[in-house]
Amino acid sequence: MAKGTHKRAAHGRGAGRGRTPEPAAAPVDGGLAELVPDRDHPRAFTLLLDGKPQSHVDLDDPARLGFEYQRRFGHIADLAAPPGRPLHAVHLGGGAFTLARYIAATRPRSTQQVIEIDAPLVQFVRRELPLDPGDRIRVRSTDARAGLARIPDGWADLIIADVFGGGRTPAHLTSVEFLGEVRRVLRPDGSYAANVADGPPLAHLRAQIATTRAVFPEVCLTADPAVLRGRRFGNAVLLAADRALPLAELTRRAASDPHPARVEHGRPLQDFTGGAVPVTDATAAPSPAPPPEVFD
Repeated sequence: MAKGTHKRAAHGRGAGRGRTPEPAAAPVDGGLAELVPDRDHPRAFTLLLDGKPQSHVDLDDPARLGFEYQRRFGHIADLAAPPGRPLHAVHLGGGAFTLARYIAATRPRSTQQVIEIDAPLVQFVRRELPLDPGDRIRVRSTDARAGLARIPDGWADLIIADVFGGGRTPAHLTSVEFLGEVRRVLRPDGSYAANVADGPPLAHLRAQIATTRAVFPEVCLTADPAVLRGRRFGNAVLLAADRALPLAELTRRAASDPHPARVEHGRPLQDFTGGAVPVTDATAAPSPAPPPEVFD
């Protein structure tokens, strides 16, 4: 579908369950946004930006997470508090609101804030895949760091950062100063999780680990072993907190995923980080752009 066109899909509010949903597209700040139906699940969709997959959501089963990095975020949300307990969650980066929908489904009565800078994208997703008004999800169209600055001290149980523009995390969301703001917003027993994309030689990932360790006493990393060995570009999920992390259960869940991952913590994580130094606002740079073959 050409940029600038828009075909109204039959999968929003009031869509017939027996009808085959149609794709939808619209120009947004980040390029051409498309929602492509899942062949195997009648009300599931993949969000694409300029043809590149960004997120996947199933309206009939929001607890089903299709992308491997989203499953890792799901494990973290599951372990953020006792099962079923409502959370105060902040999502930096909106996409199709997949993780916000997941938490609303698995932890009813949670209060969530989504901060997404691309206002046309927010409008497109809300129009085509409406949020349930009872899910208590508030969406703000603003920069992630600016939006975080408006949240009161100690408000959040969980902050999830999944922010990419043109396939890269903006520089100002990679620094010690940014993580200081994250820590301010978290409750003392809260958790921070971030999606970090990198490939060989993994300099950005190592620097992000060093940066996170400079702010939080407890840090672990979940990633595909091939990514950790520098064999391919991919996503790694950092988890940080001021309290002990649920390492045993996180390791078990990551290992049992359809795409098994490894959890690194303590000395092995320190060794992996090597001599990387923390990133500051003065030295920050965007994450590396993914190579074209990542999206093949």
